[in-house]
Amino acid sequence: MAHGLEARFSALIGKRVTIRLHDPEGGFRDIVGYLESPVTLRNRHGRLIEFSHADIALWKEVVEKK
Repeated sequence: MAHGLEARFSALIGKRVTIRLHDPEGGFRDIVGYLESPVTLRNRHGRLIEFSHADIALWKEVVEKK
């Protein structure tokens, strides 16, 4: 699955996404921002967040309402 996600995420670079990650302590955590690479996104505070495709539970592109 991780290899397939890399190709999908490469096509979404520059787009806004939300990603739900498995948290190591249990449960989940969400990250939202613009993809800068297949494994990094920049959140609304300007912070660059790295993630692993193996930790992804769910994800989707965020489409802005017009």
